[in-house]
Amino acid sequence: MAVEQSLTPRGEQTRIHDIGYRHYDGPRLGRAYARRSLYSQSLRGSYGLGRSVKSKVLPMLLFVVMCVPALIMVAVAVATKAKALPVDYTRYAVIMQAVIGLYVASQGPQSVSRDLRFKTVPLYFSRPIETVDYVRAKYAALASALFVLTTAPLIVLYVGALLAKLDFVDQTKGFGQGLVSVALLSLLFAGIGLVISSVTPRRGFGIAAVIAALTISYGAVSTVQAIAFEQSSSSAVPWLGLFSPITLIDGVQTAFLGATSAFPGGQGPSTGQGVVYLVVVLGLIAGSYGLLMRRYRKVGL
Repeated sequence: MAVEQSLTPRGEQTRIHDIGYRHYDGPRLGRAYARRSLYSQSLRGSYGLGRSVKSKVLPMLLFVVMCVPALIMVAVAVATKAKALPVDYTRYAVIMQAVIGLYVASQGPQSVSRDLRFKTVPLYFSRPIETVDYVRAKYAALASALFVLTTAPLIVLYVGALLAKLDFVDQTKGFGQGLVSVALLSLLFAGIGLVISSVTPRRGFGIAAVIAALTISYGAVSTVQAIAFEQSSSSAVPWLGLFSPITLIDGVQTAFLGATSAFPGGQGPSTGQGVVYLVVVLGLIAGSYGLLMRRYRKVGL
């Protein structure tokens, strides 16, 4: 029903016209459905699904780049009847950290920057969805996309190792350790990428900042570690690893998952130092979530 009011001569009554609008009488699906829908759409968008062909090119290309080295390693292992894979499951993500950083830099801003630029966040909150739903859906979607990106090559390695008739127990154990490592990496990188991306509505600035935080920081920390090792200050090498996201993951998996460290001289953190690494990683994940909540409470006002 619609009400039409106009300036009419005194004494003439207002007219009411039925123009066919009907109320929605169906089920109200509520917050849970809205949260699942936002998660699903954000996850699909992380690989360009449901978007233009141009949007699919970069994420799909990075996915292929992540898997191709694993395919080559498997082919070599099968052809040469090797007794072990060239790379441990826990080492693969560290080796491919540049590709992972580029993926986060491209898809983190895509996930949240457009909502900020076009000021659509308040529209989300006008529906049965709250700040916590938006943040959880976006965080879970990017972390899931990263987990898919980093797990796919591990699956290739695992299947290839079984085809090469390598020891089933050893390969299954290594594969499980690799899954734990990339799950932790996905949560950490997703949190950092979203926090940085939520600061600016300009996607280009967000991409540059994420690359600096994830990729450039790794190069800087690795360089300083190498200098410290060459200067006979090897005791400082594990502590320097606290200042880069990928070296944090390296330290945790070295201390608790039996991985071989990529630190100079292979001197990863001890178990005691590993506890510090784990606390820092979990603190960064929790802190990223908290910062996102605070940020979107302000944006949604």
